[in-house]
Formats: sequence, structure tokens, C-alpha cells
Amino acid sequence: MIAIKNAKIVLENEVLKDAYLLIENDRIKKIGRGEIPEGAEEIDAKGLYVGPGLVDIHVHGGDGYMFDENPVKAAEHFLKNGTTTLLATLYYNLSKEEFLNAVKTVKKDMDKTGNIAGFYMEGPYMNPKYGATPESNKWKGEIKKADYEEIIKEAGNLAKVWVVAPEREGVEEFVKDAKKVNPDAVISVGHSEASPLQIEKLKKYGIKLLTHCMDATGRPEPEFSGTRTCGPDEACFLDDDMYAEIICDSQAIHVNKEFIKLIIKIKGKEKVILISDSFALEGKCPDRLSHITDLQFDENGDLCGSKLTLNVACRNVIKHTGCSICDAFLMASTNPAKLLGMDGEIGSISEGKLADLVFVDEDFNVEKVMLKGEVYNERMICYVKNRNVKN
Repeated sequence: MIAIKNAKIVLENEVLKDAYLLIENDRIKKIGRGEIPEGAEEIDAKGLYVGPGLVDIHVHGGDGYMFDENPVKAAEHFLKNGTTTLLATLYYNLSKEEFLNAVKTVKKDMDKTGNIAGFYMEGPYMNPKYGATPESNKWKGEIKKADYEEIIKEAGNLAKVWVVAPEREGVEEFVKDAKKVNPDAVISVGHSEASPLQIEKLKKYGIKLLTHCMDATGRPEPEFSGTRTCGPDEACFLDDDMYAEIICDSQAIHVNKEFIKLIIKIKGKEKVILISDSFALEGKCPDRLSHITDLQFDENGDLCGSKLTLNVACRNVIKHTGCSICDAFLMASTNPAKLLGMDGEIGSISEGKLADLVFVDEDFNVEKVMLKGEVYNERMICYVKNRNVKN
């Protein structure tokens, strides 16, 4: 057993002081007060906040590696920064064969770090008008079963999220086929200018998410000039069942600071999910933004995801909105776990759940990470790799 003492334990609605966490094997055995049980190995948190491991559902790569290039290096980068669960995100710039190879590559190595839970499929069928590197979109043409069927099958039940533009002709058949393979997959609206009515037509397939709210979305053309129509962002605001993703960078460039506050005010903190949307790409950074370290750009100088890790996104949302550290963990751990139906195991500190924990200071600098009851370090990754080989 391991006992974590001298910690500020972050629960869903409060920070618990003068308590300890007892870890047995890979689980949280007890949140206790008073004397620590005899025989337990003690870890002194030294006054740090101990919260649930971060859950990043939308992340393409980091530390110079995309997930389809080197899943282990990318996953390790986020693990050491507190992300104990993530979805490897694949983008519409991949051809059919590249999609298939990417899925196979990640599947082959996903157990080596212990924090890859599946795929976030940002494509193939989104609106080609929206998103970074639009010229690289290989899926602008007619939606054909022969083009996508093998990708759906290869991803299988590891495809936790499929992003679509509901306005695309033929997309309903694609969604229907994706749900046949994995009935639990979340359908997300993204890179879209769909109307609420177009989105409503796909609700029966489980639309629960808006991909990066206020980013890469538009609205249908109004009938009269000077008027406004409702697009995906407004549809999400109106739908109590939908979660809204936010890319929260340090300068509030992806999403304006006032919009971040507005999204949280309308949706409520329980329906907002922080994402990194981290991309491993060296694009063309505008000179005026060259001093900013958490933005990513494509070859055209347009925004292309970020260089964020989720702990930094938590720091930023606190800075931009004044929300509490409990709220930040809610949006970066609990809510994404609930979206994926994994909240029985991860996403909050509770007796019986996996001991996925992150130790942070008040600025969300990560001091220690625990994955399934083991303190992360380079030796631990080697151990996980060897253990999986033996199994």
C-alpha cells in the first residue's frame, strides 16, 4: 500500500486538507483522516494539490511526434505532463491508406505507455471550408462506403469519437455504419456550418459533443443581409446534452477570453471539456506571435491546433475566467471521462477508482504523476513496456 500525505486532495466540489490517500495496487482504497495505516509506503506531497489524472480526448501529437508517427514518444510527452488518459487524434489530411496505417501503428503500441485509450477521429467527413491546412483535405468528394468501410472496421471499438459535418450529403450513412461497429462511439459536430435542424437529424446516433467550440465553425448564409443564423456553436448552446470543447491557450487566441466565459456561463462548467488539440508541426508563425509558445500554425500561417499540454490549459482557464482549481479539474478530467463513459474508473478521486493522479502546484506545474498506482518516471515506462510484452 501507498499513502499520500500532506496533500490538498482535489475532489469534484472541494479541496480536502488534512487527509491522506491510501493506494492499494492500482486503486484508490481510502480517502482518510488521522493516522496512516501501519506498513504503508508514504509519499509526502509537500502541500501540493493532488487531483485526478488529466483526460485529453483531442490531441494529435507532441514533442515533435504525431501519434501516427511515434505513438510512444507522443504519449510519454503528455503522460509526464499529467495526462493519464488520452485519445490519439487522426486528421482529414490522411488518405485512406494513411488512416489505416495510422490506426494500425497506434494499436500496435498503445499499451506501451498505459495512457492511450483509443482514437478521436477528426475526419474524414467534415466541411472542407473549415480547419487548418484545407488544401490537404483528401475527403472533399462524394461520401462512399467503399472509401470508409475499412477504416471504420480497423478502428473498431477503439474509435471513441467520430467528428462529422452534418450538412455534408451522405454523412448519415457514414454515421450509421460507424455506430454499427461501435454503438458506444460519441458523434461530434466539427469543422461545420450545420444548422440546428441538420444537427437534430443526427441526434438519434448520439451527438454529444462540439469539436473545439468557436474554432473552425461557421453559420449557414442568412436569407437577408444584416441578420444572423444559428450554426454549430449555437446548436450546442441550445442542447443540454452536448459538451463543448475549448482550446484554452495563454493568449485566448483560439477562443476569445469573453467567449470562454460565455461558453461556461451558457453550458455550465459540467458541460465544458478542455482539450489541448496539440499538433506536432512546424508551420509559419506570424511575426507578431513569435513570442508565444503554446500556439501552432500551418504552412499558411493559420492556426493549426496548439503546443499545449492539458495542465497548461488548466492554468490558462483559471487565469482567463477566475474559476477554481476544482472547476479546472472538472473540465479537464471529470467531464471528458463522463463523455466517454469511463467515469466509473477515472476522472475523479473516489474510493475504488484507478489511482491515476497528478500532483500540481497552484500554477498547475506538474511535480509528480501516478498512473494506475505507480509513480511515473522513465523506469516506469520501461516496466510497463516489459510487463505488456510478458503478458
